[in-house]
Amino acid sequence: MTSPVDPATSAASTSAAGTTITPAVRGALTRYRIIAYIVGVMLLVLLFVAMPLKYLGDNPAAMNVVGPLHGFLYVVYLLGAFDLARRVRWSLGRMILVALAGTIPFLSFYAERKVTHELTQP
Repeated sequence: MTSPVDPATSAASTSAAGTTITPAVRGALTRYRIIAYIVGVMLLVLLFVAMPLKYLGDNPAAMNVVGPLHGFLYVVYLLGAFDLARRVRWSLGRMILVALAGTIPFLSFYAERKVTHELTQP
């Protein structure tokens, strides 16, 4: 008896946006999702922990660590977003919007969810 082919486990499937989900796209999406969460959390730590400690508590130590770390991770986020955009052939405007999502608190979580839903829903 044969079972129906599961699009999630086949070599390539098609999303609701008409994008073919190849293993390369799936890998780029996974990398993007991971770095989007990390950058989102680091931005929240920067804004709600490090900055208040620096400006309200006169203790710049956390800011001196979290600030540059967030900057470095944002560059990694940009690379991940660019890689995914290139693989799914997004327009320049769409790529810029996703890239800017890493600069506004909580928006990277929303953008990641929206991109994932768009690319994985049949």
